[in-house]
This record gives sequence, C-alpha cells and structure tokens, in this order.
Amino acid sequence: MKSVMNKWNQISLVKQIIVGLIIGIILAVAIPEVAKPVVILGSLFVGALKAIAPVLVLFLVMSAIAQHKSGQQTNMKSIVLLYLLGTFLAGLIAVIVSFIFPVGLTLAKGAEGLAAPGGVVEVLKALLLNVVDNPVKAVFNANYIGILAWAIVLGVALKNAPDTTKTMISNFSDAVSQVVTWVIKFAPFGIMGLVIDSITTNGIGSLLSYGKLLLVLIGCMLFVALVVNPIIVFAAIRQNPYPLVFMCIKESGITAFFTRSSAANIPVNMRLCEKLGLDKDTYSVSIPLGATVNMAGAAVTISVLTLAAVHTLNIHVDIPTAIILSVLSAICACGASGVAGGSLLLIPLACSLFGIPADVAMQVVGVGFIIGVLQDSFETSLNSSTDVLFTASAEFRKLRKEGKSIDIKKAS
Repeated sequence: MKSVMNKWNQISLVKQIIVGLIIGIILAVAIPEVAKPVVILGSLFVGALKAIAPVLVLFLVMSAIAQHKSGQQTNMKSIVLLYLLGTFLAGLIAVIVSFIFPVGLTLAKGAEGLAAPGGVVEVLKALLLNVVDNPVKAVFNANYIGILAWAIVLGVALKNAPDTTKTMISNFSDAVSQVVTWVIKFAPFGIMGLVIDSITTNGIGSLLSYGKLLLVLIGCMLFVALVVNPIIVFAAIRQNPYPLVFMCIKESGITAFFTRSSAANIPVNMRLCEKLGLDKDTYSVSIPLGATVNMAGAAVTISVLTLAAVHTLNIHVDIPTAIILSVLSAICACGASGVAGGSLLLIPLACSLFGIPADVAMQVVGVGFIIGVLQDSFETSLNSSTDVLFTASAEFRKLRKEGKSIDIKKAS
C-alpha cells in the first residue's frame, strides 16, 4: 500500500486530476446508483477550499503589506489595467459574435423568486458597501472585497510593528498556505465526486434544446481564452504567449471548471503563482482581487444572453447601443461577485438598456439556470485562469523592461 501511495505521489497533480476525471465519468455512466455516494467527495473538496480561501487571503495580504518595504515596486497598476481591458474586450467580442450568429430563445420560467439589481448604481453601491463590511462578517461570508480592504488596512497599520509581530503573522500565513497544499492534494478525488454529481444530476438531455445558445456562449469564451488573451499577453511580454496560456488553463482552468467557484479556486491560483516564481507581495493581492473584478466570462454571459433576448423580441440594435452594452456588461461583470446568483442576475439590468420588461428578462435568467451546468463551468474556468495569466504577464513585462531574459517555457 505504501509503495502504491509513493507511486501516486510521484505523478503530477494535473495527471492525477485527469485520472480522477476519467474514473468519475466511467462510474457515473456505468453504475450511477452505486457511484452516487462518491458525490460527497466533491462537496467536501469544494467546501474545504471555500473554507480556507478567506483565511488564506486575509493572512497573505496582511503579511505582504506589513512586510512591504518602501520603494519596492509592485505590478498592481498593470494587472488591474489588464483585468479591465480583458473584461471589456470579452464583452465586446460577445456582442460582435451575437450579431454574426443571432440566437433566439424559448423563454423559460424558474427565476421568478429572485431579485435582480435595479441599476448599475445599485451594483456599484453594493460593491462599495462590501468594502466597509464588518471584517469578521466578511471572512464568514467570503466577501473578498471586504477581506482585501481590511487586510490592506491592517497590513499598513502593522508596518511599524515589531519584527516579532510581523514574524508571527508571516508564520500564520505560511501555516495556512500549508493547509491549502494539503487540501489541493485531494483535488483528484474531489474532481471525481464533482463529475459524478454533474452527470448523474443534470445529464445532457436538458441542454440539447439550447445547443445553439451554448455554442455561441462557449465559442465566445474559447475565443477569448485562446485568441484575445494571448494577443493581450503577447503585447505585454513580446514572446509566444501560448505556453503560459495553456499552463494557466491546464492547472487553474480545469479545477475551476469543476468547482464552478472563483473563490474556491483562489488557493489553486496562489499555488500556481508560486510555482511560476511570481512576486508573493503582488499575487497575494492580485489573485483575490481578480476573483472579484476580473470577470471576462461573466461579461460574455451577460452580453450573449441579453442580445439573445433582443433577437427573440425582434428589437433593433444600433452600433452605439451595442458598444454601450459592451461597457455595461464589463461594469456589471466586475460587480457580479457581490450579487446573489452571479452574472445571471445582472442580465435584467442589461436588458433594461433595450426596454425589455423585467418579467421577460427574468425568463432569460431562467434559461441561464437551465444551461448553467456548462455555462457557469466555462465562465468560471475563463475568469479564474485569466487571474494567473494576467498576473504573470505583468510580472514578465516588468522583467523584460528591466532587461532580464524570460524563458516562459521553462517557467511554465
């Protein structure tokens, strides 16, 4: 048994996850009733990641800020700019594709009991209120904007603290990081449980009637991941971006696809940044921030489903309005994490731009929930993997400007 465990540990985590994925599919298809108890492994894995992520962010950011030396440069400005640019371009691509391949909907019920925000101001207000949330409540509710704000404030306040205090905080940060490493080791079993749950619960029958809509949605997200993002990265680092792009998709995107939670994927992204040798002071802030505001997948979802409603109702859309929708979807996407229901509940807000009644818009949200098993998986995968991609791109851009050589293939 010990020799089997040693051989298993010698296999890379990605290969272990692929093994878990294959076993999960086989069990779900061949013996679904027997496999159902294994679903608990997926719930335990996601629950553990979600539980440790807020504590990890709090201590990592606090420690990084407290020990940050004056004059030491970080890449946060470049990273935030990349986040905003990537989210806007994703919304714009979704608008263009929706005009080239217009999709009509068979409107569905199922979202009537949910409350959507009344406007962009309401979304931004909720986002700002999250900043000043009670710190204990922020950690409890996994409010990452609030956690980031308090971690930065406490980190700045602790800058002049004795070295023994800073060492203690750093030790807590290292201890939490070690716990994260232990949790991630169970990823293959967690993924296996999540796959079984997805196949036995949802199947694919309910998705077939929305095949064209799913093709447009997933096609847009794949185009952003494999064409738009690499162009942005190439502009930053002036090298072949694909080794880095594929590594981020492989080691972050696959996990995010099955957990369907940017928050749960924060520890995975932190570990990948460490593997890439990135600056801990930078990625300890940029990764949790990205999980909140870097929402290219959400921008695609909002734009595509809104324009699907527009085409269904035969509403004429001119170019200026389409551009406004791109900007609106990007702004809404940045606030999606602070709204119950994520990106889907921001669709009525975008629909209001075209005068679509709220009751019709909520039926579109109902369609979103039906296809959510795939839509949300691809969306989260794009959102989360891009956090590491843009953080690494900013770091490598800085090294290039300093005249240092970058071997992306070696790093990845």
